[in-house]
Amino acid sequence: MSHKILIVDDDPEFHQLVHTVLVRDGFDVVDAFDAFAGLQCLADTSVDLALLDVMMPGMDGLELLARLRVTHPHLPVIMMTAMTTPETVVEALREQACDFLSKPFDIPDLTTAVRAAFQLQPYETAVEVLSARPEWIELRVPCAPSAIEPLERIMSKLKTDLPTDVREGITYAFREMLRNAIEHGGKNDPNKFVEVGYLRTARLCLYRIRDPGEGFSPEALDHAAISNPDDDPMQHERIREARGIRPGGFGILIARNMVDEMIYNERHNEVVLIKYLDDTERPSTN
Repeated sequence: MSHKILIVDDDPEFHQLVHTVLVRDGFDVVDAFDAFAGLQCLADTSVDLALLDVMMPGMDGLELLARLRVTHPHLPVIMMTAMTTPETVVEALREQACDFLSKPFDIPDLTTAVRAAFQLQPYETAVEVLSARPEWIELRVPCAPSAIEPLERIMSKLKTDLPTDVREGITYAFREMLRNAIEHGGKNDPNKFVEVGYLRTARLCLYRIRDPGEGFSPEALDHAAISNPDDDPMQHERIREARGIRPGGFGILIARNMVDEMIYNERHNEVVLIKYLDDTERPSTN
């Protein structure tokens, strides 16, 4: 039995494009061209996922999301919009949107987001929002690999005012550390959770990631590039090959180079990533 997806968007051409892609991928589709019609569809029919545009006349997508949560608290929702302000993202997070697609988006982004929304079921494993302010976000994220890309997309929308290279660098570092926390600390167990914090000021951007594991010893990371001696930058690859570990191991090293400070707690199950946005705030190396 195929999943049924509700599309609520007032742009006929864009709506038809999304409809066509989802039908092609084997989904049943219910169409609504404004928020009021969307609420009526939800009252009349059972759906498994809703795709909501934000900017619609009469009632916008965020108000629609808040209203449907009264009757459909567990329905996965993906927001679609060209208005990617931090306030919009935070409000979507607050109402438990599971993903956020910025228009115009590529078709693979749509199909990936839809599949991820279904992989995150049941709803009990959804992201829990502990704080939702543009400058202070706190979340509990299930240790499920399918949670990584949606959360990355959502969090990247909080930094749209930063230069592209800075934004992409911070996002990369966040993704790698979140992946490590879920894979190694949480053992990919969606019944365990990673704590994610985001703090933004005029002078810095900070992420805090804490996993439920026991931590690690830096001395035991000889299979990671961060442990390579200066005169042998590929030592870890030989160690990985000898142990039958897949190629890689560059994540922590590259992430550390993308931010200004990477600080671990004593157990090494919690890391803070800091990117200074004002050169005067950088710690002195003298």
